[in-house]
Amino acid sequence: MEHIQISIYVLGMLIALALVFDFMNGFHDAANAIATVVSTGVLKPQTAVAMAAVFNFMAIGVVGLHVATTLSKGTIDPKVVDHYVIFGALVGAIIWNLITWYYGIPSSSSHALIGGLVGAAVAKSGTGALIGAGLLKTVIFIVVAPLLGFALGSIIMLIVAWVFVKSTPRKVDTWFRRLQLASAAAYSLGHGGNDAQKTMGIIWMLLIASGYTDAADKAPPSWVIISCYAAISFGTLFGGWRIVKTMGQKITKLKPVGGFCAETGGAITLILSSYFGIPVSTTHTITGAIVGVGSSQKMSAVRWGVAGNIVWAWVFTIPASAFMAAVAWWIGTHIM
Repeated sequence: MEHIQISIYVLGMLIALALVFDFMNGFHDAANAIATVVSTGVLKPQTAVAMAAVFNFMAIGVVGLHVATTLSKGTIDPKVVDHYVIFGALVGAIIWNLITWYYGIPSSSSHALIGGLVGAAVAKSGTGALIGAGLLKTVIFIVVAPLLGFALGSIIMLIVAWVFVKSTPRKVDTWFRRLQLASAAAYSLGHGGNDAQKTMGIIWMLLIASGYTDAADKAPPSWVIISCYAAISFGTLFGGWRIVKTMGQKITKLKPVGGFCAETGGAITLILSSYFGIPVSTTHTITGAIVGVGSSQKMSAVRWGVAGNIVWAWVFTIPASAFMAAVAWWIGTHIM
């Protein structure tokens, strides 16, 4: 593979921009990890984000690097990757994240990044730059991830209801206030493990294209791994509060038992996806799990209008971020 010529200053700027996106990913998606445990009153917001940030970083020793490999080598042709493509992809994803954060819309940072890569690559080399198999897997899981979260959330809720059928509501509430600490930690572990790797994949892609690391390497450099986990953890620590209310209360009213079931279903989905190298959306996953928990009690418990608006945001994320990335790519080619 022929390496691109890039100055150390431009390389450093793009790595910094990638870490800014990683920080924003944590900031934007903090709501996914803490909304349920905060809305049920089990933890105060500041305590919840601190716990989520710690477990985001702890994923570094638990989850493999399969997602980073998928993103760096399985979405767009490595031959088209240069500093302009990476710049366009990151700027497109960051702008879409800012827009959705401002309006309190729980969209997917993961799909914004993938959309950014697609838009910048197509702007440079046309649709032939795309790797169909890798992108198809991502697109399929736009549907599969929330459905799996929905199924697991509702099944766990039904099992819990059956096991605790003779218990008093007060006893159930007491038990699940404690158990929700474990489920929130598990979900944050899955969130950090899947999402931090997406930025790793971008930086790894850039390092391979510029010749600073070998394409045959099975993992990015250690400093990339540590910095990406640190960036997403700090982003989570600052928390995107605008989205917490939407996730925790507007879709359905959650109690500690429901929060536990939603988080557990979401955590299982994320950890399994990370193991198989599938870059899924934490937003889609936890939303599906919350809807599953609400609908397992009664269909009217779910505010389907709110859920429908969130789905529309999912539909627009990849094309919107792709368009913004294509524009950013064009601007980048004229200013860098």
